[in-house]
Amino acid sequence: MRVNVAQLLKEPMGSMRRLEVSDDEGPGVRGNVELVRTDRGILVRGRLDTSVETTCSRCLARFSCPVTLHIEEEFFPLIDVISGAPLPTPEDPEDFTIDEQHVLDLSEAVRQYALLALPMKPLCRPDCAGLCPCCGHDLSQGPCSCVPRARDARLATLEQLLSDPGDALEKAGRSRRTGRKSAPK
Repeated sequence: MRVNVAQLLKEPMGSMRRLEVSDDEGPGVRGNVELVRTDRGILVRGRLDTSVETTCSRCLARFSCPVTLHIEEEFFPLIDVISGAPLPTPEDPEDFTIDEQHVLDLSEAVRQYALLALPMKPLCRPDCAGLCPCCGHDLSQGPCSCVPRARDARLATLEQLLSDPGDALEKAGRSRRTGRKSAPK
C-alpha cells in the first residue's frame, strides 16, 4: 500500500485526497483512506477491513480473525519536495515517515493497527469448547474418553452459586443478618 504523495506535499495545508484501498494494494485489505496535507506532512485517516491469522485462545487452532482498523497517523517527509534538501528527522523515532522518493507506505501502520485491533482472547467461533484439560482433545469435535474428575468439596458453595444464584444469595443474606454461617450441605 504505497502512495506517491509528491504532488500533495506541494499543495497548501488542508489539501486532501481520498483513496479506495483494495486487495491489489495489500493482502486482504479493503477500505477508504483520506490523505490531508498538514503543516509538517500528511495526515492519514481511514477505515480499513482486513483479517489477521491468529490462534484461538481455547482450542489453539489457527484461524483468520476479521478486524476493522480506524487509522489516524501523521507521516513526515524526509526530503523537501521542492528543494530536495533533507528535512530534520521526526523527534519520535516511532513516527511514520515518507521516503526519499515521496512515497508514503501504509504497510507498517496497517500491521500495527491490526495487532492492536485483535481481541484479547480471540476465538475461532463463539461456541468453541476448547481442549480437555486432561488429554488435550479438542472438545468442539466431540467428547473425549477421560473419566470425569471428582468435584473439589471446597468449591461446593461456588458451584451452588453458579447453578442457582438467587437461592445462594438469599442464604448468604440470611446468614449475614443472623451472624451465623450457613452450614454446607
